[in-house]
Amino acid sequence: MLDYVVVKCPRFAFEKFRAANPRLTTQMKSVGESMAIGRTFKEAFQKALRALETGRPGWTTASTLLDDRLKDGAIETLRGALRQPTPERIFQIKRALEAGLEVDEIHELTGIDPWFLSQMVELVEAERAFAELPLVTRDVLWRMKRMGFSDRQLGDLRGETEAAARAERIELGIVPAYKMVDTCAGEFPSATPYLYSSYDEESEAPKTGKKSVVILGSGPNRIGQGVEFDYCCVRAALALREQGYETIMINSNPETVSTDFDISDKLYFEPLTLEHVLDIVEREQPLGVIVQLGGQTPLKLTHGLASAGVHILGTQPDAIDIAEDRRRFDAIARSLGIKQPDNGTATSIEEAIAAAERIGYPVLVRPSYVLGGRAMEIVYDRPSLTGYFERAARVSEDKPVLIDSFLEDAFEADVDAISDGERVVIGGVMQHIEDAGIHSGDSACVLPPYLIGEEHIEEMREHTVALAKALNVVGLINVQYAIKDGQVYVLEVNPRASRTVPFVSKAIGIQLAAIAARVMLGETLDDIGFVEEVTPTYISVKEAVFPFNKFREFDPILGPEMRSTGEVMGISDSFGSAFGKAQLAADNDLPTEGAIFITVNDSDKRSVTPIARRFQEMGFKLFATGGTAKHLRGRGIPVETVLKIHEGRPNGIDMMLNGDVQLLINTPLGKESQRDDYTMRQAAIANRVAYTTTLSAANAACDAILSLRSRAPSVLSLQEWHARIPKEAGV
Repeated sequence: MLDYVVVKCPRFAFEKFRAANPRLTTQMKSVGESMAIGRTFKEAFQKALRALETGRPGWTTASTLLDDRLKDGAIETLRGALRQPTPERIFQIKRALEAGLEVDEIHELTGIDPWFLSQMVELVEAERAFAELPLVTRDVLWRMKRMGFSDRQLGDLRGETEAAARAERIELGIVPAYKMVDTCAGEFPSATPYLYSSYDEESEAPKTGKKSVVILGSGPNRIGQGVEFDYCCVRAALALREQGYETIMINSNPETVSTDFDISDKLYFEPLTLEHVLDIVEREQPLGVIVQLGGQTPLKLTHGLASAGVHILGTQPDAIDIAEDRRRFDAIARSLGIKQPDNGTATSIEEAIAAAERIGYPVLVRPSYVLGGRAMEIVYDRPSLTGYFERAARVSEDKPVLIDSFLEDAFEADVDAISDGERVVIGGVMQHIEDAGIHSGDSACVLPPYLIGEEHIEEMREHTVALAKALNVVGLINVQYAIKDGQVYVLEVNPRASRTVPFVSKAIGIQLAAIAARVMLGETLDDIGFVEEVTPTYISVKEAVFPFNKFREFDPILGPEMRSTGEVMGISDSFGSAFGKAQLAADNDLPTEGAIFITVNDSDKRSVTPIARRFQEMGFKLFATGGTAKHLRGRGIPVETVLKIHEGRPNGIDMMLNGDVQLLINTPLGKESQRDDYTMRQAAIANRVAYTTTLSAANAACDAILSLRSRAPSVLSLQEWHARIPKEAGV
């Protein structure tokens, strides 16, 4: 029955770990993958590369040599690069073929089978011939589409826009046919087929005539966007099927539940690009498309879909725009009387310097329209700001860099809520355990909050309701807050599903994404029965999981750019116990006895003193580097001095190697961590020593160790925890 070819492509995240070695070895380094189905290898290969969502519309070289990991365009440089397996080698091969290297030589350099290289030669030859044609005929265009070329690629080859190339294709009557992957091997009719596009003559996609809804998935997992958004899409699909709608899922990630053939009524295994989505919508004619559950991937398609006349279900594109457009959002926040950190926008380095000096350093800088804190940094002075623009910021009038006053030593909190356009109900208020300045996806958080006053929690609830109404949200909304010196500031508003939705849903026993999907189709929260916030009688802690053991060269410091690849959750009747469970699940097993090594910067010495005293009172032996040891001894805390790495041996690393230290508490210096600190954190990872790089996490670890020592953790099923929630609170 296999009349198709399937290609899987790994998705890498080296842009998040710039110091890491990109060489591919037996140690897995990819963070996700895409999958594509086509009638030929060439078609599936190009679709799979397009589905990676790295900005390439297929098998294309980057606009700069550096983006293809080449320092110059010399043939010898290319030969040297081809010997090294890196994520860019597949694109370097294209440069090599264009430069005239033969298949046999590329095979010798790379070890890639000549059959695949011959297929790639055919793609290069087809491109060359297409670009030189005086006139594009229907037959030629049809053959190019059968080889997997996207409208954008074809437009680029002819010096046209993607929209013009699409219009020309449709005018010539070239539209995709949809073939079925038969889940019953032809023995009897499939109740749950899944489909892929090809440029064959006839379609096999069955038409039911039922009212249908298209849900856009989240594409390949990567840092900042992963299975948490897939959870939202799956819950929405199941809820809408129960309500009698035909659910149509579009996704390209084989690792996810949304691409299981029995989750939706129809599954289109296709790249999430405007071309593919518009073709499917044109064929299916749904009531509308849901874009707010799959993360940034569907959101980026919102404008193109709306411009093509596609009905966007739930929160409208303009509201999503307001949340990203600093000037428009400022106006709404001011009209509602909601404080924000002092901020500005810049489209040039001169504007950025002027804004930063008006606001006052340190400032948080980030591009517009990013997920996972991509290229977000805390900048402490003018040279660092200049360096940021040279390294990370590609700005334009429509995508300025956002500059915010950085609130040091503030508490951060997240609020998730659902709105039906009239009523807004809070899903959950979460407090971050790490201090402000660490990306919400990398910070542990606790629900309900454990250190924020009730008056501040109530203020955040009121702000969330006001913002949801002002933005006309229909569906989910996430708002991030900071609390400093008794003042509540709004940091960010996302009128979409956030990565905390699965955590909150499991903590409160209510499927927020399922309710949001029903609301988007016109039901009210009163109809559904979700009319008030649920406050659990137990504590839930979410902890991030990091890939630092895979990227040993990278300093495991947390900051505003997200680097975690997953998360775990601990539930208990006390904060310490829940945090301890979460650490155990995240493979950062906390010790209940032994020795603790403390080395903190000068500004943290005062704050670390009560933490050190608590550990000492629990019977832990304390070690510290010179300055920290002197400070602690001056406060009556017994501590042994350990040499810094550059001072000689035995030092902190020797102690970790010898198993003499069970927990490292190390906070980096403001702007840059010193070499000693960096080496120490690497040693902790290599020797499986539990470590924290923030004092708030060290304090939480102290609570957890106290709880672990006083009693064994209780074990209850999720259903048993949910049974403890008062019945009148739920749906």
